[in-house]
Amino acid sequence: MKPFVQIATRPEDDVALTERAAVLAFTGLAEDELLWARLDRDPFPDLGAEDISGIILCGSPFTVSDAARTKSAAQIKAEKEIFRILDQVIAQDIPFLGACYGIGTLGTHQGALIDKVHGEPLGAVEVTLTEAGRQDPLIREARLPETFTGLVGHKEAVNTLPEHATVLASGKTSPVQMFRVGTRQYATQFHPELDIPSIIERARAYRDHGYFSPDEMEDVFDALRGETADDPPRLLRAFATLYAG
Repeated sequence: MKPFVQIATRPEDDVALTERAAVLAFTGLAEDELLWARLDRDPFPDLGAEDISGIILCGSPFTVSDAARTKSAAQIKAEKEIFRILDQVIAQDIPFLGACYGIGTLGTHQGALIDKVHGEPLGAVEVTLTEAGRQDPLIREARLPETFTGLVGHKEAVNTLPEHATVLASGKTSPVQMFRVGTRQYATQFHPELDIPSIIERARAYRDHGYFSPDEMEDVFDALRGETADDPPRLLRAFATLYAG
């Protein structure tokens, strides 16, 4: 089998390692079946459709819709690299699944309007499949129910999509929770790579990044502990199963 590639942009080693472990666990891939490209450190390796089965882009502390003058050099460098990768993904029809930051980057690359109108605080939300979502091969492989709980926490979201993009799942506050372009290029607003314990751990690491009030952090965590969000991680296993080449 050709390996998959996990793209990470988190500079914090402990958070990056936790994210790596979660993607390995939820995809069911072995270490050598999931290459790790940390764009906060190195350029993406010289790999194309003939070398890999697909690409998974995880969340990030970066916000793609921020004004360019406010972005750090690291963010500008990472986004330039991601857009170059997405050029290749689309041109070579490489399977792609982007989570949270992935919806901002793939959306921007494809001409969507990404802004802060539909941001959501850290928490659990109800996600509902569209008719197209119910027929989508990746979602069917994952056996997602028509309505499920997704874990979110984002400052930006899709406001409008280009006509060639297909909405696969929606939510009350953030209308585009998942979309597809092409035949197998996907992005989700919710986090398929996180379960309740891991999103709480992630949130502690980013408590001062504006996703929630630090004073309310433990209340937010208590509310999350009362939720069940076991469905979204099945997307990762389905992605690895469906597109293993």
